[in-house]
Amino acid sequence: MLCCVAMSRVASKTSKGKKKAEAGPKQVSLRTLAEHLGLSRASVSFVLNDSPMAQTLSAATRQRILKAAEELNYRPNYFARCLNKKRSYLVGVLVPELGEGYVAGILAGIERELLQDKYVYFVSSHQWVPKLIEETPRLLVERGADGVILVNTPLSHAMPFPTVNVGGHKKLTSVANIHLDNRAGAALALEHLAQQGHRRIAFFRGHAESADTEDRWAGICETAARLRISIDPELVVQLDKSLMPPGPSGPEEGYLFGQKLLARRKKFSALFAFNDMSAIGAMSAFRDAGFRLPEDISVVGFDDVHGAAFAYPPLTTVRQPLEEMGELAAQTLLHRIEKGARRADQILLKPKLVVRKSVALAEN
Repeated sequence: MLCCVAMSRVASKTSKGKKKAEAGPKQVSLRTLAEHLGLSRASVSFVLNDSPMAQTLSAATRQRILKAAEELNYRPNYFARCLNKKRSYLVGVLVPELGEGYVAGILAGIERELLQDKYVYFVSSHQWVPKLIEETPRLLVERGADGVILVNTPLSHAMPFPTVNVGGHKKLTSVANIHLDNRAGAALALEHLAQQGHRRIAFFRGHAESADTEDRWAGICETAARLRISIDPELVVQLDKSLMPPGPSGPEEGYLFGQKLLARRKKFSALFAFNDMSAIGAMSAFRDAGFRLPEDISVVGFDDVHGAAFAYPPLTTVRQPLEEMGELAAQTLLHRIEKGARRADQILLKPKLVVRKSVALAEN
């Protein structure tokens, strides 16, 4: 028994020794690095933080600082930086769901801009649950976020912290809305179909929860009236997440509602889908039912997600500059964090029609 205890103590000491060895050398501080270089801490900090003030130093000095930091394995003290700037350099992002398409494009732009400004972000999804939409922005800030970017999330009241809403339309104090001119986008799509001779047009109306649905549908109705295109209620299908299995929306949603549209047995020559993912799914449903695309049924989407150009046939769509919207959202939020802007900004972007091969001339 004593032998076992002795062996255990030896093993414990050996383990502690290994841990000390694995711990490596003590982390080099900014002061140590500055003393090693014979420069002020401010000068070293300017260079390591890529501050505009770094340009006051010679190129040789800047290079010497960077080389020494690498050789000495210098790592900036994150917590000291936070205390000094009174910021966490964290941003919270709230999206409806994590998946391909619209949200993925916007997140790519957000990420690119935040990384460039040395910010980190974390993402949460609300799955259209009202309680999560209400509570999550506050929880993100309580967990350290300097501000929040919302994506396609209906917001009913102002926020007491820096907030940007991509796809938001409601004017709220202190919230910046970045959104597309949906009415102009609807006009571009319907005008293109009308120019190709289409009069019997089916529509996928957006999800009831989406911030863009009502605005885009209003644009469709206005443009249809101007072009004297009759909208048949039997050719309007409302996308409904409750009829789909849990999880991110994808082409399968368009496939299901494309089947529902065909089941009504009402003749149409074109479909204007609420978004590209539902358009791509519907195209597959139409092909499986024996229709030729675009000869029998033409299809127009909305968003211009990455996969739209690789659909079969390549999808004609209304382009939202998704990555640009994400970048602009991040830029706007950081400006609010750093400058304390409180006005209710409304940033409206223009759509563009991207013509590919999913629309043909309507048969007489």
